[in-house]
Amino acid sequence: MEYVYAALILHSTDKEITEDAITAVLQAAGVDVDGARVKALIASLDGINIQEAIEKAAFAAPTAGAPAASAPEEPPAAEAAAEEAEEEEEAAEESGMEGLGALFG
Repeated sequence: MEYVYAALILHSTDKEITEDAITAVLQAAGVDVDGARVKALIASLDGINIQEAIEKAAFAAPTAGAPAASAPEEPPAAEAAAEEAEEEEEAAEESGMEGLGALFG
């Protein structure tokens, strides 16, 4: 997490986010820097508009006094697929139970 915070500090001070800059921020904070993690962070930030990502995250996060968002009218595709699979499983169990009932008369 401290690696991401270092990138955010550099961004908020309008400094270029480079391996050297992140390493310097982390070392100043007393962190034992892992060069591979720094490189991975730089690679993952390539092409990312950090300000836009911050704004989207701030917009998506509910505020402390705000009411919770209402549930969507239709469930997302993943939820719908999970519900459908659950219904199919229940139907299979029920038909299996009917077969067991026939065995015992």
